[in-house]
Order: sequence, then C-alpha cells, then structure tokens
Amino acid sequence: MKNTSKKIILASLSPRRKELLEAVGLKFEVHPSCFEEKEKHISPIHLALHNAIGKAQDIAKKHKNAIIIGVDTVVAYKKHIIGKPKNKADAKRILELLNGTTHRVVSAVCVIDTAKNKVYTDTEITYIEMDCITSKEIDAYIRHGEGTDKAAGYAIQGIGGLFIKKIRGDYFNVVGLPMHKLKKILEEAGVKII
Repeated sequence: MKNTSKKIILASLSPRRKELLEAVGLKFEVHPSCFEEKEKHISPIHLALHNAIGKAQDIAKKHKNAIIIGVDTVVAYKKHIIGKPKNKADAKRILELLNGTTHRVVSAVCVIDTAKNKVYTDTEITYIEMDCITSKEIDAYIRHGEGTDKAAGYAIQGIGGLFIKKIRGDYFNVVGLPMHKLKKILEEAGVKII
C-alpha cells in the first residue's frame, strides 16, 4: 500500500467507519469532530454534504499537513429524514414506517488536503427494500437492542440484515462509509489505498 507522507485523519467516532478503513489497511488516526450537525430542513443530499464538510473543516483547522476524511450518512423515506431512535417507542415507530417499503441511505464524503487547501466531495445513494416484518419481529428486534444507536433503527450488518429484501447500490454506504467513492476521492487527493 502506498500512502502520502501526510497524516490521514478520520473526523468520526463511528466504530463502523473505523473498522471499514482498518479492513483495507489504511493507516489513519481518529479525531472526532465537534461540529454541530444540522438535522433537517434541507434535502438529504444537501444535509449529508453540509454535515460531512462541516466535520472535515472542523478537524482541518487543527492540522497543517494532513488528509481529513469527513463523512455523514442520512436515511430518508419519502420526505422524511430518519434519525436514530430516541427510545423504544420511537424505534418501533421508525421500523413500522419503513416496514415493507423502499428507503434511501444517502452519504456524503468530504476529503480535505490541508497542505494544498483542496476540498474533494462526493455523494452516494443506496436504495434499501425492506421486507414486510411482523409486529412480533419488530418487538423482538427492539428488545435485542442492536438498532438503538443506528439511523433508521436497524443495523444491516447484523440481525437487521434479515429484514432486508434487496439493496440497489453500495452495501458499505449503508454500513456508514461508501468505500468505492472514498477510494476515488482519496486517489484524487494523492492517496493510494492499493
């Protein structure tokens, strides 16, 4: 693997993003951003871009010779942006809303090369078709607790994957990091993963 001499920093505490980057052998540090994410009132793509750029810029201010990776993922169904469930009742409401429907997972990636003051961005949309699941299955899943800290209340890489009938697009985007898009952006910034 060939990297630049610049430090690579992931501006996120997400364990899933960290695991995905480690799985491809990227050498990086984790510096979580304090950027206050916007939550609603704009389209899912604009929301994800706003948050990804904000996270990357927040960390970029603190490093002069680094590649900063900022990512944001938003789940959308029709005109609703679906966040993390607030509690068990909210988790049930979200899963019932998505039950038997197709929703979108929208991610934005922002990479900043602080030495060159260059910003690279891109977005990814994945369509998820959820099977019809019973109330008993929803209740059992909520009791399990896997989806409590996940947008849309489920984890595709875990038991929640049993409820997914079909995916159109990048699977890793649903986990939280569109790996193919990230590879392309990092290459533009001079970082070769392979």
